Amino acid sequence: MSAHPDTPTPPVPSLVIVGAGPRGTGLVERIAANAPELLAGARLDLHLVDPYPPGGGRVWRRDQSPLLWMNSMAEDVTMFTDETVELRGPVRPGPSLAEWAALVAEGSIPAAGPEIASEAGELADRTYPSRRLQSAYLDWTHRRAVAALPPGVVVHEHRRRALRLSGPRDGRQSIWLEGRADPLPADLVVLALGHLPAAPGAEEAALAGFARRHGLTYLPPEFTADSDLAVLRPGADVLVRGFGLAFVDLMVLVTEGRGGTYTDDGTGTLTYHPSGREPVLHVGSRRGVPYRAKIDYPWSGERPPLPRFLGPAEAEELRRRPGPLDFGRDIRPLVEKELGFAHYHRLFTAHPERTRVGWPDFEAKYALCDPGSAELDALVSASVPEPADRLDLAALDHPLAGLRHTDAASLQAGLRAHIEADLARRSDPRHSPDLAVFLGLLSAYGQLLGLGDIGTWWHGFFSYLASGPPGPRLRQLLALSRAGYVRFLGADTEIATDPGRGTFRAHSPTVPGAVTEARALVEARLPAPSVARSGDRLLRGLAGEATVTPAGLLAVSPDDGRILDRDGRPHPRRFALGPHTDARAGAAFTRPRSNGPAFRQNDATARAALGAVRELFPRRLPVLAADRPPALPPCC
Repeated sequence: MSAHPDTPTPPVPSLVIVGAGPRGTGLVERIAANAPELLAGARLDLHLVDPYPPGGGRVWRRDQSPLLWMNSMAEDVTMFTDETVELRGPVRPGPSLAEWAALVAEGSIPAAGPEIASEAGELADRTYPSRRLQSAYLDWTHRRAVAALPPGVVVHEHRRRALRLSGPRDGRQSIWLEGRADPLPADLVVLALGHLPAAPGAEEAALAGFARRHGLTYLPPEFTADSDLAVLRPGADVLVRGFGLAFVDLMVLVTEGRGGTYTDDGTGTLTYHPSGREPVLHVGSRRGVPYRAKIDYPWSGERPPLPRFLGPAEAEELRRRPGPLDFGRDIRPLVEKELGFAHYHRLFTAHPERTRVGWPDFEAKYALCDPGSAELDALVSASVPEPADRLDLAALDHPLAGLRHTDAASLQAGLRAHIEADLARRSDPRHSPDLAVFLGLLSAYGQLLGLGDIGTWWHGFFSYLASGPPGPRLRQLLALSRAGYVRFLGADTEIATDPGRGTFRAHSPTVPGAVTEARALVEARLPAPSVARSGDRLLRGLAGEATVTPAGLLAVSPDDGRILDRDGRPHPRRFALGPHTDARAGAAFTRPRSNGPAFRQNDATARAALGAVRELFPRRLPVLAADRPPALPPCC
């Protein structure tokens, strides 16, 4: 029987994803994978809202300096699931960045411009690619994900900024877009926002105000590619607070980016040849040292059987504990035990000549020792004769603790020695327990994601050990130090202002009494994620409607990413993924065969959203006709 001509056409459900960068792209890929099962041929309007091109988004946009690299090798980057990923939806394999580049080089995938074709042709598995190449890979991944959507799922792109989200808990939502009078209606909304700008905190606002009053230069925490580095004058002294990846980007852009070059003496030692346009960077931080170099050799042999002491059972037990978790009391001991297990498993199984007992004996006794206990210290001392083979997380975390130098020149030599030793160790397979600790960090990271807001130490420690710069960058840093264009300040660097002299001042207990003055200060770090201070108006507007953790993060359900209302109830129509949430899986891509946490989250959220579509539209989902409807152009 045909429908009556006056019967209204059933509405087409709409799902709006705010943020079409890597996280939004990963979510689209999971929607495409799960839709055949969960939509079963029904129609869906999928809206992607982002002022930047989809795929790369703002952070991975194409128009960045080609001098900026990823801090991962090409073979260690993928946007696709594999059999290691714990998910309910289907695995949809795809090429890693290295494999994709090889397909581009051979012509199987069209290159997005001659510079992409050139870099793809020169790329090796263990090369550190440019961010420009990664942007092209993300663009291709996005287009592949959209093409994989089943007939009836129609994509609408909105190259606009989302300004506000409103709507009743049990009704359709409205999203106001920049430059558009009427809101975009949505049955479901997913915030897939990446790293965001933020309003200054109290200290940052005070420093910015001091700079304005005294005609100084102050660059707040932000994505380095967005910073106006032209204000850093040639030859000027610049204080830099932060020694992680944002500093490395800054270093590259104001040296090589201004025409400087390097030569290699054939042994890996670089010499910097200045252009004359460089400032002088005086860099300090809490640790006073750069992040640890990326490990420069592949894994071989038996892997540690992880997780061992911090697995799903332990994570679930932590989730069930009443009241807020205390990281130092409840979580850190498990992390330390897991990392120690990974380290010693590798040492005893791959380098048994450097141990005094067999692994089964050590493992049985290790399992009975509490982290940091005298019993554990005694076991390790008796079983591992060389101190360099023992895992000392405190020394790794604070390598300058208690060290004092008599003058700045002594500190420069000492820091260069530290960096050289780190480079040598991270490229030497004899220290392969370091790589096992890296695997332990990845395993622990995946287990801790569902525990909510656990403070800042863990994420900083993970980044410091596991997400440092490529070795070539640290060799460049050494060359710049020897040439005098980078000078080290030391650990626990403090920044002060001198109203009388109209300058910024930096000092560190590493060199007692030494003070460095400058008329420019750069905060070389991303702003801490914060709902209340976010530069994103939509996210900031949720502060009064949603649960915000003490650290300023948006609280979400650990199972599917639903935003929690102020009373703690999961919102039936709103989801969120990314570093602004207490799920905290900031990286939208990961190493192949590593059970990527973001992939697990994307799959769970995609399935929950598609399931919610069916719940909201029972028996009214329009059934797809035999022919695919015509593709709609971007609507704005």
